[in-house]
Amino acid sequence: MKNYIFIAILFCPLLLPFSNSYSMAQEKQVSITVYQNNLGLVRDVREMDLKAGSQEIRFTDVASLVDPTSVHFKSLTAPDHVTILEQNYEYDLVSTEKILQKYIDQVIQLFTKEGKVFEGKLLSAGGSVILEKKEGGIQSIATANIQNMDFPKLPAGLITRPTLVWYLSAEKAGKHTMETSYLTDGIGWHAEYVALVNKDETTLDLSAWVSVNNQSGTDYENAKLKLIAGDVHRITPPPPRYIGYKERAMAEAAPATQFEEKAFFEYHLYTLQRAATIKNNQIKQLSLFPTATTPVKKIYEYDGSKSEKKVNVKLEFTNSEKNGLGLPIPAGKVRVYKSDEDKSQVFLGEDHVDHTPKDEKIRLYVGDAFDVVGERKQISYKQLSDRAREETWEIKLRNHKGEDIGVLVTERLWGDWEIRESSHTYNKKDANTLEFLISLKKDSEVTIKYTALYRW
Repeated sequence: MKNYIFIAILFCPLLLPFSNSYSMAQEKQVSITVYQNNLGLVRDVREMDLKAGSQEIRFTDVASLVDPTSVHFKSLTAPDHVTILEQNYEYDLVSTEKILQKYIDQVIQLFTKEGKVFEGKLLSAGGSVILEKKEGGIQSIATANIQNMDFPKLPAGLITRPTLVWYLSAEKAGKHTMETSYLTDGIGWHAEYVALVNKDETTLDLSAWVSVNNQSGTDYENAKLKLIAGDVHRITPPPPRYIGYKERAMAEAAPATQFEEKAFFEYHLYTLQRAATIKNNQIKQLSLFPTATTPVKKIYEYDGSKSEKKVNVKLEFTNSEKNGLGLPIPAGKVRVYKSDEDKSQVFLGEDHVDHTPKDEKIRLYVGDAFDVVGERKQISYKQLSDRAREETWEIKLRNHKGEDIGVLVTERLWGDWEIRESSHTYNKKDANTLEFLISLKKDSEVTIKYTALYRW
């Protein structure tokens, strides 16, 4: 009677017993440094038994998206007495499709949903399976009608997990603490912030979270986790591998600091002060720092060159220690809320904050004002010569709110310019930007006029 491997026709990876090589990991210590550009650096320390002479070492539980050219492997016990001769990365994982391809021109058994059994030499496998029957003739069975398949054995060359295979030479037999490090794609992190504005809109409670997204192809059990914030240069950075995921509701920020932060080269390094398990195909969210309260200022900003009528609403605060912060802020999304009278939180808007060092200002664009309207138009144009012209612009601001406000009006100019006339005091922010700070009474309108001379 033939021995067969039985497989349900699900066309998915199989979980079959894996035959280990001579040496096997006894203990395992893992640390992983995660970058924000879909990159992770894994350090895996295991204790292995080596025999004297040449041998093969099979290193499993490695990320399926490992960069094999980045692998560094050495004995910490006796680095001068263990020599790596060759390295191979094997990733031809077991699946129904691959087993079928390996069994072309060999005998297999098929069981259909109707209970029929077919046995014969496999000629082709695609939308249907084509067999050469023992008694002669060709049989075609639609894949959709196949319930199960039997194969004599697992074909050579297929493995159940991505594996690094080393051929090495050891001078003496014994236990060795072996260190392996490698870079892998498919894992990254990003920061997310929750900002809660108080009733008077004068302070803001800011809590920070990090989301670690692991799609690298393996789990990292009880790993030491480090996060690098900063723009790390890569020669050929891979495209983001993140898939969309349903946003999770965040719990209140932990009262104690989980991460220790320090400057590292030209970046900032955040080290989790406890071990963490990061499973494959998992998004893990961790509190970055305890909730901090900081003074905040609401700013109305009108830029008619971008939007003729809309007045932007922004929240500005300084990332300083005296204001309750003073920590390096990694780039990320900030969601802003405000509590209603019944204590329920109302979402006000969101913006993206860039990497921000301490003592720098952060300005968040939350949304557009409902009751404040702008209007901008050119009311005069004069061509003074072939290399000069004059333009006059009129800007109207209307405040329908029940309170006085201030509006920052931004005007974009170009080339060599000067202001010939202006109805209001202005500030030259830079070579191409003019700003007016306008006090706008409730239920009122203000008109700004200015004339600019351009030369080229």
